[in-house]
Amino acid sequence: MGNADAIVLDGFLDEETAGDLHGSTARFRLTVSPTDERTDEMILPCSVADPEMAHQVLHELTPGDQLRVTGYFRLPRTPDEPMWMVVTELTLLQPAPTMDPIGAFTAMLERYGPYVCYIDADTDQVLVWTEAGAWVGVADTPADIGDLLDTYEQRYGVGGEQP
Repeated sequence: MGNADAIVLDGFLDEETAGDLHGSTARFRLTVSPTDERTDEMILPCSVADPEMAHQVLHELTPGDQLRVTGYFRLPRTPDEPMWMVVTELTLLQPAPTMDPIGAFTAMLERYGPYVCYIDADTDQVLVWTEAGAWVGVADTPADIGDLLDTYEQRYGVGGEQP
């Protein structure tokens, strides 16, 4: 296989990486999203066998970094074996945003299927809407979101269509 056969993908480093005892190989997961649709996202296992790239993956990259990887797919030989990408080139496109660890978390939106939750660090309450914008309610704590969604779905259905 020549370079003309290589596959080039852009994505985000998904989580912490893993390597062998000597640091000559590394494994990581890349979140690839060819469109803005969350349903099109794919988590792709990747491996690096070049010691210099393995060092970069293990010691210089952080989760959330945007990467461009070039390589080849390794297809499974048996049904229980995963598919992964053997990376031959690795480029850091953009580092992950740095956050101040003190006071970094103030508020965030979280998705639960067709629901959107607003979680604020200053309060335990969680505000919940459907992705279409229909009001679902307020959960007293993040642990109560499931009960709130169950109650809402019993009343209106998953899509939130109100009678």
